[in-house]
Amino acid sequence: MWCYRRMLRIPWTDRVTNVEVLRRMNKNMELEHTIKKRKLEYLGHILRGTKYKMLNLILEGRIEGRRSRGRRRKSWRSNLREWFECDDQELMRIARDKNEIAIVISNLQ
Repeated sequence: MWCYRRMLRIPWTDRVTNVEVLRRMNKNMELEHTIKKRKLEYLGHILRGTKYKMLNLILEGRIEGRRSRGRRRKSWRSNLREWFECDDQELMRIARDKNEIAIVISNLQ
């Protein structure tokens, strides 16, 4: 992003958001789209695979005991829930069906 700022001659003291810099450069966030797509595809790969039973248990399971103090960190699943605006059951249903994944990915911005 800093190279775009240099090309546009935006000083580091100016408060210009990254979104605004990309808009001025006529670029879009392709990397974010690729990350969302690959995360959802990988989730489906894990949930459909028979050899990934341990990973499947880890993804769907809950950890017993007390959690540590402070703000919770963003989890892998919470990222997916936020991006695709659905709950866990809906997310797991989508991820298990390859056709459904393709539809959801094509509707991403």
